Amino acid sequence: MSTKTTSSDYMVISRGEWDKSLSSEEIQNAISQFWTWFERLSNERKIKGGHRLADEGKILAGKKSVTDGPFGESKEVVGGYWFMVADSLEEAAKLAQGNPCLDYGITVEVRPVMTNPMES
Repeated sequence: MSTKTTSSDYMVISRGEWDKSLSSEEIQNAISQFWTWFERLSNERKIKGGHRLADEGKILAGKKSVTDGPFGESKEVVGGYWFMVADSLEEAAKLAQGNPCLDYGITVEVRPVMTNPMES
């Protein structure tokens, strides 16, 4: 199923952690490859800004429960996000598939940004 949106923005969420067998040099290399990929897509106007997220945060559940976190499994931890510009979810996923960090243990999720909060 492909969700149609009136916008061509797709949020890409980076999840997980680096492969534990990687050296710090390999991680630095992956990060450099990521920025080269990001800059190329940015120049093509296929990607918009995003940010890494800090390790600390708060998790709210209900109206009175606030705990330190996030404490999800490492494969679920959100490390950052950015926005892609594409004509379809399939195109956005194909663009995101070029992220070199996928080869180093990171996973990504691609979701359409809905412009109308009443859409379902």
